[in-house]
Amino acid sequence: MGNRLNDAPNILIVRVGAMGDVLHAMPAVAALRAAMPEARIGWAIEPHWSPLLRTHPGVMSRGAEMPLVDHVHAVPAKEWSRYPFSFATLRSIRNLRRELRWQRYDIAIDLQGSIRSSVIARMSGARQIVGSADPREKQAGWLYRQRVQTRKTNVVEQAAEIVSAAMKLSLQPVKAPLPVSQPSEQWCDALFRELPERPAVLLAPTAGWGAKEWPAVRFGYLARALDERGYTVLVNASPFGPDGAAGMVVAAAQGRGRAVPCTIPQLMALVQRVALVIAGDTGPLHLAAACGVSALGLFGPTDPLRTGPWGMRSKTLRHRLSQTDHRRHATVERGLAEITVDEVLESALELLPQSARG
Repeated sequence: MGNRLNDAPNILIVRVGAMGDVLHAMPAVAALRAAMPEARIGWAIEPHWSPLLRTHPGVMSRGAEMPLVDHVHAVPAKEWSRYPFSFATLRSIRNLRRELRWQRYDIAIDLQGSIRSSVIARMSGARQIVGSADPREKQAGWLYRQRVQTRKTNVVEQAAEIVSAAMKLSLQPVKAPLPVSQPSEQWCDALFRELPERPAVLLAPTAGWGAKEWPAVRFGYLARALDERGYTVLVNASPFGPDGAAGMVVAAAQGRGRAVPCTIPQLMALVQRVALVIAGDTGPLHLAAACGVSALGLFGPTDPLRTGPWGMRSKTLRHRLSQTDHRRHATVERGLAEITVDEVLESALELLPQSARG
């Protein structure tokens, strides 16, 4: 297995999105990079999430701005879904196929397990297509030439099992490098110059769907309690206009929390400067884990044993009433609604540095 230029393996990773899912896949790819530094690794990903791999589309070679992979292939899947039969969509798919085939991948590893991701893996022209024996969408497995039976519970470790089997290695997930955006670092430096010199806590009140979202008002009450104990409280907010959830948190905090609209590169810089991230099962929680920052996860319909933050500096709360249910209900799941502000505060204080407390 190898390409014609240097006989190093040419590997395509397919994990299109979303943020937490991409972050779950990265430790396995980081382990692969460490085991096979000569390998050429590409990644097919939705453009919105590509800053997790490179700072901007102009970056063409591996370095601080694209530390993990050698190529990033933009897969505008949401745009395709919006206009499935347009000429623009057909042209975009054709261009992606041409781009993937030009790289002459030897092996494509589908870490998403959807029909779409398996089709993208097959579009690459790679001789070997590898994925889970139990993919998220059963039909995806029809396109795999190698199906890997995973035995681990956590999705980070499952990704490492699939990559290990694909490459005939024994890999353990490791901390993945993230791209460094100098403009975002400067933005974050300026933000922290405006803040009091005390440990900061980042609250992320939103998630992929409503059932995973602990009530925003409670996040606000939590912000007040943390502020009273000597911590600066920041609230993750959308950079694309008014953010209702962040606004509700700030209002309930009565001036004890500050909304911080930020892009993904800015969020990566911000997370690495805070002492703790508190969130549901959502991207910022998994970003904290990826950065080695303390993370407190508030779980309801998703199982923390499977998708909880990977790493040592984390803690999760889940009420006994919660039941695993991936249907995208709009209202908060009943077990998650039972988690109190006092319970979250107690767990947060266990993870936070003692020096800020009065």
